[in-house]
Amino acid sequence: MSKNRLVALVFVLVTFLLGCNEFMVVGILSEIARHLNVSLTQVGYLVTVFAVVYAICTPIITIFTSKYNRYQMLLVLMGVFLVGNTMSAMAPNYGWMLFSRIIAASVAGAIISLLMTFTAVIAPKSKRASLVAWVFAGYSIASVFGVPIGTMLSVQYSWRDAFLLVSLLTVTAYGFLVWLLPKHVEQIAGTFGDQMKLLRDHRIQIGILLALFTAATMYGYYTYIRPLLTSGLGFSRSNLNVLLFMIGLMSIASNRWSGHLAKHGGLNRLPKYYVADLIILMLLPEALNNEAVGFGALLILTMIVTLLSAPLQVYFLDIAEQDYPQALVLASSLSSIFFNFGITLGSATASVMFDVIGLRDISFGSAVYSVISLSLIIGLNRLIKQQSSIVKTK
Repeated sequence: MSKNRLVALVFVLVTFLLGCNEFMVVGILSEIARHLNVSLTQVGYLVTVFAVVYAICTPIITIFTSKYNRYQMLLVLMGVFLVGNTMSAMAPNYGWMLFSRIIAASVAGAIISLLMTFTAVIAPKSKRASLVAWVFAGYSIASVFGVPIGTMLSVQYSWRDAFLLVSLLTVTAYGFLVWLLPKHVEQIAGTFGDQMKLLRDHRIQIGILLALFTAATMYGYYTYIRPLLTSGLGFSRSNLNVLLFMIGLMSIASNRWSGHLAKHGGLNRLPKYYVADLIILMLLPEALNNEAVGFGALLILTMIVTLLSAPLQVYFLDIAEQDYPQALVLASSLSSIFFNFGITLGSATASVMFDVIGLRDISFGSAVYSVISLSLIIGLNRLIKQQSSIVKTK
């Protein structure tokens, strides 16, 4: 096995572990609530707090740690994550558990950002898109396998063992990072103001809005995926895990196709997928009248909506490398930060749509965000084309 392939696998393992730490709580909420003697609602706040802390801390940490050695910084943040995750496994009460979740969430996004910057160093230009897609795939794999693995361990042994397994694998990944990553990489330190110049670039501004509204498009319906499958399509609850597993596999396949698109056309090839996404969302209420057609529509939506990940990440990295090298780590974090904000917007919209017009027509809210996303991707491609023409004429 080549070193680059081994690095890719280690990066996938790291993002998988970060995803497991975030997602598997959903599958063991009842067990945590029972053992810590708190309500299910209180334990549910662990999920919300994680997302909020992740979104707030990621840009702060990436900006203020950019002047330090990236290799050393990644190892420090991985150590902090290990402490937070292990504290979750040992939590004697709810306050301890909440604090441990805050610790883990505070560094998770920054770790992913640093992994992304290392892809620019380790992988040749032709292989970067593929490695970026693999890094994102770790989260998708965690959403598919992390939750059921955590649930299974919780049922068979204890919910604490699920966190302990993540800690054990984190130590393994830590060792591989020490071995495989270059100890010193070329980096340009920048002040807070220097890095903020990145966010004043119109190409970046449109890109982060695209990430936000694409996530809102997905979570405008995906927030209610379980009731869509059961109440909407009529599947029995006994089939739910298999159906969600299939949706998760489609998400992984989408990540792989996303890497292919990033290498062959990138953002320029995405508008047609957004058009298809909009059409399916508008037709979804009718598709729900048939189990096979409705589930097929949900699978296609899952495939389409995550195709943006690798092309957009590579786009951000390329802009930062060329024009804002002092903000490379910040650029690496933008996609995940604003995707999380989009999840919040989409989930809130889904709740409102569910209350106002009901489950069957919930996709109309997503369709609105899909129109916005389509406009943004078209506008971004035009801007890229215009600036490319200007460069050629100089």
